[in-house]
Amino acid sequence: MYSLAFGIVLTAVLAGISLTIGAADMSFATLLAGEDRAAQVLMISRIPRTLAIMLAGSSLGIAGLVMQMIVRNRFVEPSTTGTTESAMLGFLIVTLLAPGWPVMAKMGVAAGFAFLGTLLFLRLLRFVPLREVVLVPLVGIMLAGVIGAVTSFIAYRYGLLPSVLAWSMGDFSGVLRGRYELLWLGLACTLVAALAADRFTVAGMGREFTTNLGLNYQRLMVLGRGIVSVIAAVCLVSVGSIPFLGLVVPNVVSLMIGDNMRRAVPWVAVGGAAFVLAGDIIGRLVRYPYEVPISVVVGVIGSGVFIVLLLRRRSHA
Repeated sequence: MYSLAFGIVLTAVLAGISLTIGAADMSFATLLAGEDRAAQVLMISRIPRTLAIMLAGSSLGIAGLVMQMIVRNRFVEPSTTGTTESAMLGFLIVTLLAPGWPVMAKMGVAAGFAFLGTLLFLRLLRFVPLREVVLVPLVGIMLAGVIGAVTSFIAYRYGLLPSVLAWSMGDFSGVLRGRYELLWLGLACTLVAALAADRFTVAGMGREFTTNLGLNYQRLMVLGRGIVSVIAAVCLVSVGSIPFLGLVVPNVVSLMIGDNMRRAVPWVAVGGAAFVLAGDIIGRLVRYPYEVPISVVVGVIGSGVFIVLLLRRRSHA
């Protein structure tokens, strides 16, 4: 029997290890010795970075879980449905048209574009024969490629291509106190998803089944798209894009404890935080004192797990 407490303890251990790794000389021994520089490094850089990693990992895992429920397909998540790319397009447009807007306003525009991108993906699915579940993520990946190409073209024309590349490359090295607080909105969305978990589980059974139980299917879809859009936009603005995270963690949790979303939410939140913590630690140690971006580490691991899941699904079929 799997224990959630073990996952929480493992996450806490990884968080403690994360606090001690970095180019700056900071250890618990130096903290106990009362060195001011070590305390500053801890409070300004290490703690905010560790919190950002945990918040981003847990919220993106929940976003993937909600996306899989509303689409009714286990192989989708924000980076395979065009949601993240739509948020990036919105962030680019608001940067071009209103560069002086505060970050919160830009994040709101990015969330709006992410919502529209998710809606477009769901509309496209109506015109695609979905007898094979693998077709759904393929449609999403193609849509993401088209939106990404439009974003790159606009960025190239206006000299913002390096900025777009930076947004698409998830990285926690620039996280400092005062530059990650938007990620707490992701935690708020996680709590909303937890409160509505039973409703999303019912919605995953289909429109007719949900309506027969007296629930408003359309409102649940709007709520789910809103949660996914806000999380995708917040993470993009704060730390960049982290691919495959929302796909890998919910699928692993589903294999362990089943498809009940209420039971899965705490597991996915803890598993997402632990997964990103482990990936960030690997990225910081591979070329120490330099760093490999978290999107590279998670992308390599996540793509491998994605292939395994596809092959496993095909072998069972």
